[in-house]
Amino acid sequence: MEADFVIVGAGSAGCAMAYRLSEAGASVIVIEHGGSDFGPFIQMPGALSFPMNMPRYDWGYRSEPEPRLNNRRLATPRGKVVGGSSSINGMVYVRGHARDYDTWADMGASGWGFADVLPYFKRMEHWHDGGHGGDPTWRGTDGPLHVSRGLRDNPLVRAFVAAGVQAGYEATGDYNGEKQEGFGPMDATIWRGRRWSAANAYLRPALKRPNCTLVNGLAERIEISEGRATGVRVLRRGRPEVIGARREVIVAASSINSPKLLMLSGIGPAKHLAEHGIDVVADRPGVGGNLQDHLEVYVQMKSKLPVSLFRYWNLVGKAYVGARWLTLGTGPGASNQFESAAFVRSAAGIEYPDIQYHFLPIAVRYDGRAAAQGHGFQAHVGPMRSTSRGTVRLRSGDAKAAPEIRFNYMSEDRDWEEFRTCIRLTREIFSQAAFAPYADGEIQPGPQVQSDAEIDAFIAEHAESAYHPCGTARMGRRDDPGTVVDPECRVIGVDGLRLADSSVFPRITNGNLNAPSIMVGEKASDHILGKTPLPAENVQPWINPAWATAQR
Repeated sequence: MEADFVIVGAGSAGCAMAYRLSEAGASVIVIEHGGSDFGPFIQMPGALSFPMNMPRYDWGYRSEPEPRLNNRRLATPRGKVVGGSSSINGMVYVRGHARDYDTWADMGASGWGFADVLPYFKRMEHWHDGGHGGDPTWRGTDGPLHVSRGLRDNPLVRAFVAAGVQAGYEATGDYNGEKQEGFGPMDATIWRGRRWSAANAYLRPALKRPNCTLVNGLAERIEISEGRATGVRVLRRGRPEVIGARREVIVAASSINSPKLLMLSGIGPAKHLAEHGIDVVADRPGVGGNLQDHLEVYVQMKSKLPVSLFRYWNLVGKAYVGARWLTLGTGPGASNQFESAAFVRSAAGIEYPDIQYHFLPIAVRYDGRAAAQGHGFQAHVGPMRSTSRGTVRLRSGDAKAAPEIRFNYMSEDRDWEEFRTCIRLTREIFSQAAFAPYADGEIQPGPQVQSDAEIDAFIAEHAESAYHPCGTARMGRRDDPGTVVDPECRVIGVDGLRLADSSVFPRITNGNLNAPSIMVGEKASDHILGKTPLPAENVQPWINPAWATAQR
């Protein structure tokens, strides 16, 4: 079996590339170890807590013990299913700030500044603004990826935005447009009450073409002959098989599995590979390094009034939500319930937002456990630009073995300062008049947690990953020894091999990572096909005129 292009991973970027490469007439084989994404646990937005906790859909990775988080091993979900993590994520759609991509360009990823990537964000989007007043000149309206907004009919959702404005922050009609900073509606990859994953947006249309094929199997290594990638060795039905690539192999297996596959194939830090008996094809010390993520905490409040989603947090309520979604495609099951958001700056002198909020009209964990037996609400809050860095390393030379993942969370003093600020700013927001009819005391961290030491202890025990790992095969200049791929996503040291997913991010973007991961797949497709990149669009983001002297 062979094709012009062999893509490893049917995730966010892989699906986008399968669509664009097959659209151009090339033959494509996509290798995916996970199974089908059919079924209500994935397709119903309101069921989002289920798939990321199901071994059927998730690789089940956990970090190594994190020394600064009480040696806890944090969950690191990655999608093991068609659509990858876009099939198990929270469906929140955030491009990131324009300055993120300008920073990429400054770090050596030439051609990936905001002016360069904006046309690709617009090409991929089919944006439905819901009448909330965003600027369509910044957004795409005919791409394959539907992006919409919830009804925002819960009063707690509206109170969050009102409270932010009362606290002196900006309002924004579209944080994915000109103005990220402020409080406003949240975008989601949901369309007509259904999760609009990369599989639904890109892969299914591609598979309708005769030149695109999906193969189920575990990629064990990239076959390399005389310095060139020629195919992928896959374990299918318990037997090894080589799938040949006439033109190129493209790795898009996630920021955890992509560096793992490179190292299994002899591409990575030479000393580490030798420890596992792997012959070195290309000594690239940056493979598996530069691991970044977003951490967050949940600031949770009790509600005086029975207006939260807790009314459905019982067998009868869940049955009602599921039945309504299955029969009508509407109701609470048709939303991820993250319908309001905010991006703010933590201090004066910071040019653009470095704190993100997700608001949820119930007090509950990602694993589906309610924080309290009663009505409540919460804000997920965390810093966006930690300088802490970690690694992904092989546990063994066996492709079936999980890798060793060390994030080194909270390893910088500034991480603690920023998190304390996050919690104190959130408490101030929840104290505003907009929440007066609802707020009935703090569940978490709790009123007894006030001093720096008490807040630090709470963070160490309760901070959780926002599930945004990236950066483990960073893009940059070819003469930089820490670089893994060049600005055309070519793996340095091996011909005929590219890597395009969140692994290539030089620095983590400001917000959730699904949108920029898909964008990477879109833009990489043009590089792979040898096309001239889309013309740059030199528009400038809104920057708070008082940023140098005021926090808000």
